[in-house]
Formats: sequence, structure tokens, C-alpha cells
Amino acid sequence: MSLEEYKGVYVFAQQVDNQISGISFELLGKAKELAGDLNEKVTAILLGHNVKGLADQLAEYGADKVIVVDDPELEVYRTEPYAHALSSVINKYKPDIVLVGATAIGRDLGPTVSARVATGLTADCTKLDIGDFPLNPIPGKEAEQKHDQLLMTRPAFGGNTIATIACPDNRPQMATVRPGVMQKIDPIKGAKADVEEFNPGFTPNNKYVTIKEVVKAVSNIADIMDAKILVSGGRGVGSPENFKILEDLAEVLGGQVSCSRAVVDAGWKPKDLQVGQTGKTVRPQLYFAIGISGAIQHVAGMEEADVIVAINKDEDAPIFDVADYGIVGDLNKIVPQLTEKLRAAKAAK
Repeated sequence: MSLEEYKGVYVFAQQVDNQISGISFELLGKAKELAGDLNEKVTAILLGHNVKGLADQLAEYGADKVIVVDDPELEVYRTEPYAHALSSVINKYKPDIVLVGATAIGRDLGPTVSARVATGLTADCTKLDIGDFPLNPIPGKEAEQKHDQLLMTRPAFGGNTIATIACPDNRPQMATVRPGVMQKIDPIKGAKADVEEFNPGFTPNNKYVTIKEVVKAVSNIADIMDAKILVSGGRGVGSPENFKILEDLAEVLGGQVSCSRAVVDAGWKPKDLQVGQTGKTVRPQLYFAIGISGAIQHVAGMEEADVIVAINKDEDAPIFDVADYGIVGDLNKIVPQLTEKLRAAKAAK
């Protein structure tokens, strides 16, 4: 393998029902940053059926070029035809970096493709940079340090430590990235991408599953990643019944309730509401951390909020280190009073 042949930052642009998933725009924003460091271009890989019309959306969010693989076999996601399509694109175009969203689709597709193209993959990344590897040169072996490597950072050992991983000897460098971690750029209105159509051909075999029916799940839980205001509770809330006071505060603010991992592990709230390294990464305008100690695993999922308000009876709780405003005291007294004050102020308008 000649590493010099591999150029550019490529993004798997996930679409479902001809709607581009939000993670695709987030990855394009990061890809643009990485490509700038490498003086390379950003390419989106769009797989599906009758999807060519989506290319300009990808251009608006940073794609210089869009490679479209359009085929009836790709109408609904299935591992085999999608893996064949993506690995064929990689083998033909030889990207230096390939980014895939750590969605249900991406977590299935990424490892399958990386095995087929004989490279490594770092899963569930929370940070990506271009730099030198090893990070610190080994004494006497400084000349062996490689430059312009993709440094992929992810939680390890159940979130108890953070690992930075590189793939210095194989290409492409592949990573799946958690939704909500990267920021999409402001759309470039009217941007047009250079669109190239490519089809490797599909020969159904015994690995092609047959989809008999698609049943869409219906949930009455709004996605906390889209919320502008989150009222999040931890173990310190005390009980599932006590979350009612958080729900009252969220209602007055026009926000949503979320929670820490301890609350999910206790069975008080569903995992869809969990914020943190093993939950969802959120970026609301306002984040209330109530009865949450502030373990690094939780903070990693919410530290990018515009304003953080912490309420905790322990004045030494780590959450106060990241909070913009902190209140030390009994949440059972503070939260209802705050809710009433806000409700009165709202009524007075």
C-alpha cells in the first residue's frame, strides 16, 4: 500500500427515505476543518436510490464534491449492498480519511467496510484532529514520528479514560463519530458540488437479505439533541417520582427533561434521555444540571451548552467547575421556588 496515493477527506452522507441525516452535515463541518489542515478537498459519498437531487444540500454544508452511487439495491439500507458500494468507492478513489456517523447504520456499515478495505476503524469518536503520532516522540526514535495523521479520540474502558488512536500504517483512516459532537457549518446558500456518478454494479447473493416489511417506530419522546433548553436530573433527585419537579420547571421554560447515566441505570428514565459519553451529546442554549455530581462522563456530553446552571447540595461537586451559575442547596426547595418565580414572571408579561 502506497500511502501517498490516498488523498482527501470523505464523508459517508447517510440518508434515510431520501432525507439526509443531521450527522452527515455535522461530519461535513468537521471534514472541512480537517481538510483545511491537510490542504485537501472534502468529498461526500451519497448512496441510495433516486438521491442525486440531494447533492446540493451536501454542497451547502461543505462538500466540494459528491460521489453518487444510485441503484435500486440501495433504496433501503442493507449491510451487503451498502458495504459493497462504499468499499468500492474507497478502492477506486483512495481517500485519506473516511468519516461515518455512529448511528445504527454507521455502526453496522463502518466496521464491515473497514475490514473489506483492510484498514482500522476507531469507533464512537468524540474528537478528531490532525497531528503527529506518536503524540510524544519516543527518545532515540524521533525520526519515526509520523506527521499529518488523523488523531481519533474516544472514551475507553467504560468511559473511565480517554484514548487517542491513530492508524499510521494503513489507509484510509476511518472513524465513526457520535452524533451531536461535531458542529455543522452555517450553510453556504446556493453552493453547488461537483457531482460524479459511480456504480460498481450489484450482483445479489446469499448475503443480500430480503426486506419483507419496514415498520417505523413511533416515539412520544422528543430528541434531546434538538432541545434548546434541557432540565437534567441525576441520582441526587432521589426518586423517579421526584422528577415531577424537574418536569414542572422544564414546562415553564419550554424545555425538555433529560438525565444522567445513574438515572437510566436505576430504571427511572429511558436511555433516550441520557446525556453523556454513553448517552447523547447535547448543545442546548440553557442546561440545568440538578442533583448531578458532574462526573467527566456526563460533562463530556453537555459542556458545550451555552449556559450551564448547576443545583447541588454538595458545594464541592465537580459540576460547579463547568457551570456558569451554581446554587448550593436542597433541590427539593430550590427547584419549586424557581419554577414559581418563573411562572409568575411569565404570567405578568
